[in-house]
Formats: sequence, structure tokens, C-alpha cells
Amino acid sequence: MTHITHWVFDLDNTLYPSDAAVMSQVDQRMTDYVSRLLDVDRETARATQKHYWRTYGTTLSGLMKHHQVDTREFMDFVHDIDATVITPDPRLRTHIERLPGRRLIYTNGSVKHAENILGHLGIADLMEDIFDVEAADFIPKPHPDGFARFVDRHALPTAESVMFEDSIRNLKTAHELGFTTVLVRAKPGPRDEESAAPDDHPDHVHFAVDCLPSFLGEIRTAETKD
Repeated sequence: MTHITHWVFDLDNTLYPSDAAVMSQVDQRMTDYVSRLLDVDRETARATQKHYWRTYGTTLSGLMKHHQVDTREFMDFVHDIDATVITPDPRLRTHIERLPGRRLIYTNGSVKHAENILGHLGIADLMEDIFDVEAADFIPKPHPDGFARFVDRHALPTAESVMFEDSIRNLKTAHELGFTTVLVRAKPGPRDEESAAPDDHPDHVHFAVDCLPSFLGEIRTAETKD
């Protein structure tokens, strides 16, 4: 990766391992919110939640399309989670800190949630900016319009940019835009539906890795190529 000047990281299930019980908390709180908003039982709420996620990219996008929803209230409620379930890996900070150029977060979550996770991981100060779904006008990954807003905001040279993601469909859009793509695969066992399986490596993914800190420690950058 000696050509890379911009390092773009997804947040959840990418900067920490998929077996940390973060998104399971978000998932349950999302079901609770949908149940309360629509005044339906949790089983119906969960079916609606997953239908909106598969159809529109996020549950929130579906709620915005079909119902009256306070977006800020939704984001604050579903991301009110316990980040201490993550065990920080000191290698992550060491390897991200040595990356030359700009380091950015691009997440379908909120800035507040990202700050919580990054703070717990001890890497918040290493990131130049957090681009969340609100900054994308609530157009989530993998939609190209959301990516376009991200690229425009940071004047991103996509041919010199790499994107680290746990989502195959998000990386497909990134690849089409010219990013180098790195898929961070889930650990064996139960996983979030969005996260790639341990053996996934589709054609639009340049690198498929099982441990982000280990991979970052092995790459060559413009400063280490000699």
C-alpha cells in the first residue's frame, strides 16, 4: 500500500473484532425502538427492522421513508451501549499511528457512537474526522450518493485511498469508485448479518483479513517501502 495517502475505516465490527457484543446491543435496542415507535410486539418490530435494513441499507432509512421518526432520538437511543465489552488491542493504536497521510472514519452510525467506541479503543486522537450517516444526509452505505458526499467532503483521491470494512456490499461501492478494498472478516461463530463470513473473499475485495491489527502491522506504506 505504498500508493495510499488516505486511510478510511468503517467503525463497528471493523476496528474491533466481531465477537465483541457491541452490535448485538445496538440490534436489540433498535428492536425496542421500532416496537415502541410503531406500537407493535417485538417479533413484528424485529421483522420490520430487518426488512428495512435489507431494503434501504439501514433500519433508520426505512423508518424515515414510511413513518415519522426523530432521527437524533433514534440514533442516541440505539447507540446507548456498553463499550467496555470491547477488549482494546494496543497493536491497533501502534499500527494506525504509523500510517502516513489522512485517517478517517466513515460509519452508518452516529458521531457520538463513534466517539464512544474510538475513545474506548484509545485511538480517537488518531482520526482526522468522523463522517457519519447524518453527514451523508442519512443516505447510508452502500448507496453511491452517500459515498459521493463523503468523497466530496474530504476531496478524497480514491485511487490513493483504502477502505477497511466488514461489509461486502459496502466495499463493492468503494471498489467501483476506485478505492483499494480491505475486508475485515468476522470471527468463526455467530455474527452480525452485515459482516462477512470467515471464508468470504469476493472479486471486488483486494485483501480479505481475519485480524485488522495484524494486517496493519504487515503492510508496506510510502514511509516503509525502502
